[in-house]
Formats: sequence, structure tokens, C-alpha cells
Amino acid sequence: MDNIINLRKELAKVFKDLRAGNLSLKNAAELNNNAGKIINSLRAELEYYKLRKESPEITFFKEK
Repeated sequence: MDNIINLRKELAKVFKDLRAGNLSLKNAAELNNNAGKIINSLRAELEYYKLRKESPEITFFKEK
């Protein structure tokens, strides 16, 4: 996944697969944990730019 929109779609698929019984709870938890780490790294990047009073273009937040 290369942007936030794809990340949301992937997480929605994880939820759907978990509810349908096509994904184990352990695997779903690991995928969600990894997505959380991606989001937290983006949050840190945004905080960094905010402190520097910069407005960067972050490609991850753009749909291709």
C-alpha cells in the first residue's frame, strides 16, 4: 500500500475477512499492529513539520 486510502481499504478487508472467519485473530491483530506503526510514524513526521512550521507534501496522504 502506498497511500492512506489504500491503507484504509486494506484494514477494511482485514475486518471483513476476520468477521467472515477467513483470517485468524492472531493474523488480524498483527496486521492492525503494523498499520498502527505506519500511522504513528506518519504522526511523528507531521509533528516534526508542525514544530518547524512547515507544510510538507507527504505522498502517503495522496491518492494516486
